[in-house]
Amino acid sequence: MTVQVEENYHFENAEQEIGLVGPQDSHLRLIEDGLTVSLSVLGSQLTIKGDEEQVSQAKAVISALTSLIKRGVKISPADIISAINMAKRGTIEYFEDMYTETLLRDAKGHPVRVKNYGQRRYIHAIRQNDVTFGIGPAGTGKTYLAVVMAVASLKRGDVDRIVITRPAVEAGESLGFLPGDLKEKVDPYLRPIYDALYAILGKEHTERLMDRETIEIAPLAYMRGRTLDSAFIILDEAQNTTPQQMKMFLTRFGFGSKMLVNGDISQIDLPSHTKSGLIQAQHILKDVNHIAFINFNADDVVRHPVVGAIINAYDSYDTKDIEKTEKD
Repeated sequence: MTVQVEENYHFENAEQEIGLVGPQDSHLRLIEDGLTVSLSVLGSQLTIKGDEEQVSQAKAVISALTSLIKRGVKISPADIISAINMAKRGTIEYFEDMYTETLLRDAKGHPVRVKNYGQRRYIHAIRQNDVTFGIGPAGTGKTYLAVVMAVASLKRGDVDRIVITRPAVEAGESLGFLPGDLKEKVDPYLRPIYDALYAILGKEHTERLMDRETIEIAPLAYMRGRTLDSAFIILDEAQNTTPQQMKMFLTRFGFGSKMLVNGDISQIDLPSHTKSGLIQAQHILKDVNHIAFINFNADDVVRHPVVGAIINAYDSYDTKDIEKTEKD
């Protein structure tokens, strides 16, 4: 039987209250929906009502968020969702620490920081290993953080260039009917990469670096036969590689390089009965030194909370469908 409780939190000043409540109480609504509690503000007092455990988590979230506001951080909906997810996973004590380090500043001068514990583990793995696999659903920040780390590495002079690639596998559309050569056909599918680069470097700076070949974005087929020294290499949509393509890509690794492999094994677009190179790599390379695997889940999604709910619903449906198939 659940125990219903009521707790109070007192704001120290109006700045804390305004920052936490958000425009038209939008931040409070996110906390209410995410933790199934009731929140109300009267004067400088915030009242939290609900199940004992949920109220405790909500109070921890509110405390963590107001600590950020005290330090001058303007919190966003993504910060709130991250705090909620970390409270649920019992990692809320790491929340404030994530805001002590700025990975770099984007094209508008805004600081780029990790948003949750999963991203924190991902960044740590990238720094500590030669090859890092980021595996999990869309919205967890894999691609964006990969580009952030690549650009930061380039700016520090750790590498001479950035190489970004993906397999030329269409998601329900036919590449053959698109105009241009293979690179031109695949470019639209690389839009998330371009968007991340534009956000971090600005469009003009990105295009200048691409003209100089300091940044190269190309289909996976263009990697064959090359050895990439002093490069930060990113393979996106890796779930759509075949085992042969994955082996080919991984063996491009050269001296002074870093390699990131990102993918979502729930969204494989390969023909039926074709094995995914990403799934195979998880089994083959799990015990190899200097290679790390970081698995994200729906709790690591930093988009609107409904995205995490959609992912969980589909995962649950797929599991039931598999179980039904096995019984039949």
